[in-house]
Amino acid sequence: MAKSNKTQSQERMRRIAKRILQVGLFTGIAGVIALVVAVAVAMSSLPSYEAMKSSPNGQMIRVHATDGSVIVSLGPSFGKWLSYNQIPKIMVDAMVSVEDKRYYMHPGVDPIGLTRATWLAVVHRGTGRRMQGASTITQQVARNIFLNNSYSYGRKAREIILAMALERKFSKQQILELYLNKVYFGGGAYGIDAASRKFFGHPATELSLGEAAIVAGLVKAPSRYAPTADAEAAIGRAGVVLDVMEENGAITSAQAAAAKPEDIALAPEAPQNSVRYFTDWALPQLDTLIDDTTQPLDVWTTIDLKMQRAATLALRNNAPAGTQGALVSLDRDGAVRAMVGGLDYVSSNYNRATQAERQPGSAFKLFVYLAALEAGFTPDTAVVDEPVDINGWQPRNNSRHFNGQIDVRTAFAYSINTIAAKLGVEVGFSAVADMARRFGITTPINTHPSMVLGTSDVRLIDMTRAFASVGRKGVAVIPYGITKVTTAEGDLLYEHQDDTSRVLVAPWVAAGMTDLLQTAVNTGTGRAAQIGRPVAGKTGTTSSNKDGWFLGFSSGITTGVWMGRDDARTVGGLQGGRAPARAFAQYMQVAVAKRPTEEFDTALKLPEWQLEPDDEAYFGAPDNGMYVDDNGMPLETLPNDGIVGADPSAPDETAPGGTPASPRLDQKWIDEVLGREGGKGTPPSPAPPAPRTNPQRQPPTAPQGRPPQ
Repeated sequence: MAKSNKTQSQERMRRIAKRILQVGLFTGIAGVIALVVAVAVAMSSLPSYEAMKSSPNGQMIRVHATDGSVIVSLGPSFGKWLSYNQIPKIMVDAMVSVEDKRYYMHPGVDPIGLTRATWLAVVHRGTGRRMQGASTITQQVARNIFLNNSYSYGRKAREIILAMALERKFSKQQILELYLNKVYFGGGAYGIDAASRKFFGHPATELSLGEAAIVAGLVKAPSRYAPTADAEAAIGRAGVVLDVMEENGAITSAQAAAAKPEDIALAPEAPQNSVRYFTDWALPQLDTLIDDTTQPLDVWTTIDLKMQRAATLALRNNAPAGTQGALVSLDRDGAVRAMVGGLDYVSSNYNRATQAERQPGSAFKLFVYLAALEAGFTPDTAVVDEPVDINGWQPRNNSRHFNGQIDVRTAFAYSINTIAAKLGVEVGFSAVADMARRFGITTPINTHPSMVLGTSDVRLIDMTRAFASVGRKGVAVIPYGITKVTTAEGDLLYEHQDDTSRVLVAPWVAAGMTDLLQTAVNTGTGRAAQIGRPVAGKTGTTSSNKDGWFLGFSSGITTGVWMGRDDARTVGGLQGGRAPARAFAQYMQVAVAKRPTEEFDTALKLPEWQLEPDDEAYFGAPDNGMYVDDNGMPLETLPNDGIVGADPSAPDETAPGGTPASPRLDQKWIDEVLGREGGKGTPPSPAPPAPRTNPQRQPPTAPQGRPPQ
């Protein structure tokens, strides 16, 4: 009875085992059929070999200067595509040895490696360790081209199917060619040629055994072993690769010993120079210029490398110790030819040319005088330098003197603060703010009376743009850095078009402003900016010498310079007419060296509404340049040696032992300095008539004391 029960139990176990075997066999056959079908479907959907060669690994952007040279490459870098026969055998052997030693024996998936990796994953489950070491070279190709690096069992299954499909459709050599030309080696380099050029400075066809070992060792952890990140780690990993190659019989022990990766010279990293300030500013604009965000691009820019180097040198040579400096230089259409956002990009990539907001000081008077000229003033209009009180605000001149009646030209040349305040009252502070906004100031502008002295924060690039628009005779200038964008094959995606349709002020207003700016450089606060050809510009210095500015133009190039401390602390001796003006001059001598000299058009062709209808408006004969008193009576001599409005009781500055008086700025002398007709002993050209509401013009005189900034 007991025997019978035992026999029945054994029979039952045999039936169960048979059933399990049948189910397992059926499941296995079904699985194989499903795998074959999946591989077949995947094979039919695979693109051609040429299409896979051209599939992108991310967007590469090459940025070109005006001379066509590549100034920076961003994103992945690609070398020359090498066919299998062009790839050195040692490179192939190194990669196969370290990444997939059974590559030539498996069908795309390595059963031995997969089993070992699965067993290790089970043993270490719960520790967070993933199934590692199972991916063959073919699986890596499938993942790099068709999938992503996110880890999931579904993604792993698709990777296996694609790998087997690749092995069925392409040869082992073709798959290796794809792999070695597309795998990521760190440092932005995709493919062995890009890696060789980046790390060793030569093409991959010249790789030595030691170099091939370094490159092959990077695939496991590119960011950790890249020579640019950790040269010692890269060399140590290369030693492991050489040991594996020797173990697999790819090289002899003598070859491994002779390789010596530690003796290999690595190519130096390209320096991060000041041109990166420009590329950091220009490249984000691509998002608004083109829609393509995948294929490799060539970006052609406005930057002139010779001018960029000159700008960097000018700032470093002239910036006071402990300060920073910035420079922007625009061509007449707004093309950025040079941009320096700081003295050292490596230590600080903060772009002070486009991001920093600082007070411009008297450089802001550009907008005050533009508004005044548009309102009817001319450079020859008479104004009175005297104490001013605007609702309790009492501006004072840097010289601490008042000069009485002078003209607008003299007031601007010597940056007279009281005159700027009076003009602000005359035209309205909101009109000045509107003028600044019109000319491209994008930062908030207050309308307090002190705004005429530059108390609103501005950006250097905006101020430079404003001066460039004056130099373009009132036509708006918009800074730009990208001239065109093409694909790697040369297909045009974008090309810049110059827009001259927006006129900011009438040409005669721009001409009058240019007159004032030219005088400021030739006779006023900007004398240090002279370069031996016509220059128009303006200085700016803020309270307590925290900021120094100079902005100006010559021969179609407009340049703005700023200097100061990032923490806005006082800088002893910093004034716009000193270090910034000297930096401007040093740079501009290089920037315009090969450009023809251009004379400024400062002729005021006034509109009819500003011209007097007849001679009777002058109450008799036209002004003959005589000095007159308050009642209009002619004066034979002037008190205090001709300083109009000076205190008669003040000591004579020309007396022995006294301070020398400032030079007399009569019209004849100004004409001589500016090279106008009638300057050398001939009668001066008649000035355009002043508005009827302004006082009678008198010859300008130089203000007393040190010129303000």
